[in-house]
Amino acid sequence: MSTSATAKAPAPEEPGTPPVYGALDRFFKISERGSTLSREIRGGFATFFAMAYIIVLNPIILGSAKDMYGHQLDNGQLVTATAVSAAFSTLLMGVIGNVPIALAAGLGVNTVVALQLAPRMSWPDAMGMVVLAGFIVMLLVATGLRERVMNAVPLGLRKGISIGIGLFIMLIGLVDSGFVSRIPDAAQTTVPLQLGANGHLSGWPVLVFVLGTLLTLALIVRKVPGAILISIVAMTVLAVVINAVAKVPSWGLTTPKWPGNPVSTPDFGLIGQVSLFGGFSKVGVLTGVLFVFTVLLSCFFDAMGTIMGISDEAKLTDAQGQMPEINKVLFVDGIAVAAGGASSSSATTCFVESTAGVGEGARTGFANIVTGALFVVALFLTPVATMVPSQAATPALLAVGFLILAGAVRDIDWADYTIAIPAFITMVMMPFTYSITNGIGMGFIAFAVLRLVAGRGREVPVPMYVVAAVFAFYYLMPALGLT
Repeated sequence: MSTSATAKAPAPEEPGTPPVYGALDRFFKISERGSTLSREIRGGFATFFAMAYIIVLNPIILGSAKDMYGHQLDNGQLVTATAVSAAFSTLLMGVIGNVPIALAAGLGVNTVVALQLAPRMSWPDAMGMVVLAGFIVMLLVATGLRERVMNAVPLGLRKGISIGIGLFIMLIGLVDSGFVSRIPDAAQTTVPLQLGANGHLSGWPVLVFVLGTLLTLALIVRKVPGAILISIVAMTVLAVVINAVAKVPSWGLTTPKWPGNPVSTPDFGLIGQVSLFGGFSKVGVLTGVLFVFTVLLSCFFDAMGTIMGISDEAKLTDAQGQMPEINKVLFVDGIAVAAGGASSSSATTCFVESTAGVGEGARTGFANIVTGALFVVALFLTPVATMVPSQAATPALLAVGFLILAGAVRDIDWADYTIAIPAFITMVMMPFTYSITNGIGMGFIAFAVLRLVAGRGREVPVPMYVVAAVFAFYYLMPALGLT
């Protein structure tokens, strides 16, 4: 958030500063990055509430699918697995990466696992392929290839990725809140989305979202510290009151009411249920390799785009748009992918909802410690952790999306079409295809092609050509009969 990012760094530590805070400040570089402990704590809470829906949604997606033997994963065990992998990966990113980027089960990847992998093999086989993809990500980091790919991306295209993520999370907020919705029979009309559920706004949940958006923006305009978190808490309280009085039939995934029994016992039955190479015996080596490649591609570039966008918004990049010590962040991301598979919660990856915490002023990994700790609490208090309705949390995504756009759009050289057009394609394809990976892939291909056409092919780094070729092959796979 621009108001936090431009704030002056706190004064040097006073002699009377508590030793615990002094140690935290030095380890996480809180003051050095112009933040404060209170901002980091608020940011950690804001990020958790913005992404807590994954505890409910991931089990729904994975639990609704069957493997080749007709087996379904237990919902309660999936809730535990999702919270465990999110807590572990988020805490690890905070301690090692020292960035305010939280991680949890990736929505794009879990759909691939549920709809493409599981029907062709057993669940342990499918999760084994996710673990293999995580190992490959770690190998690419160890060899320096992943960092070279990220550093090869020109600044203008990086800004396009940031803007695309801003637009993407805005659309996520609008859809998840019910402010806009998919038209069920979109094939019969030229309009795929509509306002509200029936072409117009109606219902208490939408009102909560509208009021939350107005409150969030008003607090931001007034430069109130904790604007996003204040709005989330206030709208959750309002939603609980409305639901108690009006008996709202549906709030979506999360109903804002105090649970009868707020405590639940974690079920760790899915942890470690993995077969690394069993899937290859079911589908063959070539198809198995392509499955791993599909998971790898989604994890690799979804995380890359998210890391670029969030690090830029949090002012953690240098003049060239590159993040110092990024290899630590990338390696933890690889560990997270493998950990997600090992827990049977699907691949764990960086979440764009971390922008909610950055919007609250989070600049260091200490915000992740807070978010990760809340996921640990959620293991035992899942009913409480999931009582925040999406209508109360999603206004943060709209506000942060706007701030990302405002901060990045001016840095693109719009006069140079070889960078402006790829940046434009990147930023619009992310929301229009509902995929960060697709936006990056199409933007990279356009950049390589346009620079070649313009006679500037030598200006394109070799890693960009390689990645563009990989994406081209990925998009041609169905036509080649390889899916």
